[in-house]
Amino acid sequence: MTPRERFLSALECKPLKGRVPHFELVFFLTMEAFGKVHPIHRNFMQWDQMSEKERSLQRYDIAELYIDIARKFEHSAIFFQPPQGWTSNPDKEQLLTLENIRELSGMDYFLMIHGDATYEIPCGDAMMNFITSIADHPQDVKDTAQKRVDEALSRALKFRGMLDGFALCSDYCFNSGPFLSPTMFDEFILPYLTQLIAGYREMGFYTIKHTDGNIMPILDSLISAKPHALHSLDPQGGVDIAQIKRLTAGRLCLIGNVNCGLLDTGSDREIIDSARYALKYGMPGGGYIFSTSNCIYTGMNLKRYEIMLDVWRKEGNYQ
Repeated sequence: MTPRERFLSALECKPLKGRVPHFELVFFLTMEAFGKVHPIHRNFMQWDQMSEKERSLQRYDIAELYIDIARKFEHSAIFFQPPQGWTSNPDKEQLLTLENIRELSGMDYFLMIHGDATYEIPCGDAMMNFITSIADHPQDVKDTAQKRVDEALSRALKFRGMLDGFALCSDYCFNSGPFLSPTMFDEFILPYLTQLIAGYREMGFYTIKHTDGNIMPILDSLISAKPHALHSLDPQGGVDIAQIKRLTAGRLCLIGNVNCGLLDTGSDREIIDSARYALKYGMPGGGYIFSTSNCIYTGMNLKRYEIMLDVWRKEGNYQ
């Protein structure tokens, strides 16, 4: 089976033999690993001034780097995120770069882009305005939520035949719990998340719902929206993969739970223990993809990620 096929089997909670699939939502340490700046950190403010030849070379370089990451670290999926500066026609540029990824790697990897349209935790200076709007103009908030979903589903049509799915990356939770109460979440977010996922499914796309933090108060709601997978199962938010595995009972795939904070500040033993715990409780019965609880972020020591991968290579194997 190709890495993509193994990833699809995990998303569909089918039994697997051999190594459990692995991927990271983002791998930022590309300068250390490959001597190249990560595409998200590139700024192409003069993109429209480039010749088409130069733009083509840039797209190929970006595509090659994403594939290099997947090959070197044995990822089964590529989450493509565009650089800054593609302002005039970003969807066109994404499609052309995604075509390059497919051209260079074939169907080896599950390919996805960001596709969430639901409300996320507002930044600090916008939080009060958002909460005030919910209190004073709830229908306007809902109308905007519906418009965002409609626009996302319309946009998705452009990517049919190119993508396998979407990562839904609106964060809903702090470590202490969701930014809206469960009742408010069910009113202002869940109906639109459910519509979004159903629309993507109807088009043949898979969905991976990402949110950090303590998801336990809204877990049943997230499951009811029927994503194919939940990411990141954040242990820093008190999410225990053993408990999540029992509660979800094969209804969707689980991705994550290796404590990314320990990869940065923990001991080698703590990294090993966290990786082993995620494998021990995530793997049984299938429907699990090995991952950190967030990503391999800027400033992390690459050797710490290698410790985690060493555990996976030795112990993350189905019989």
